[in-house]
Amino acid sequence: MTRKPWDLAFTAEPTEVAVLRRVMRLHLGIWGLHEVTDEAQLCVSELASNIITHVGPGTPATLAVSMNGIHLRIEVHDPDTRVLPTLLDANLDSEGGRGMALVDAIAARWGVQLRLDRKVTWCELTTGLTSPNGHVEGPGVQRAEALLEFYTGAEPPLRPGSGKLGRAVAEESVITAIADLLHWLRAHGCDADEALDRAQTRYDAQLNG
Repeated sequence: MTRKPWDLAFTAEPTEVAVLRRVMRLHLGIWGLHEVTDEAQLCVSELASNIITHVGPGTPATLAVSMNGIHLRIEVHDPDTRVLPTLLDANLDSEGGRGMALVDAIAARWGVQLRLDRKVTWCELTTGLTSPNGHVEGPGVQRAEALLEFYTGAEPPLRPGSGKLGRAVAEESVITAIADLLHWLRAHGCDADEALDRAQTRYDAQLNG
């Protein structure tokens, strides 16, 4: 899966934070990164709110999201290069400082870059990907690879390669396995079409869960 960088201009206002959270959830769903969505939304909220609090409401800003290897990179750009985010030892009674403390606790790493016309506050989240264009190793994927390894005798487990040929071979093996399972259902008096419908429903529910 190719995950192309994207960005979105916004105005630093409290009402915009909810919009940024929704956009982040939508894009991460398309990217197949459901497992990191909550953490990403929280980081976006804190980085955007940091601009509202310390630079000022109404500040023009930009959210930029990309992949850095197997990490999800979230950037928030604003035009004020004088006010820098600070990590404070925020406790339960603190009125400020919690935002970057939360980002620090969630993210694998974070930092600030100063450019001529703006500053960039960024953080990177661990995704669980095994390669930049790969998939998250969820339980369903792990079970499928174990089944395919047994079914095809592939060692190491069969996975789509980076080229078209490798991907085609892997896809054909999966299709063959599915077809054989449908034959098994029919041989035992089960409704193969109903089983496919139920499998699709379960798959969709897991993606949206």
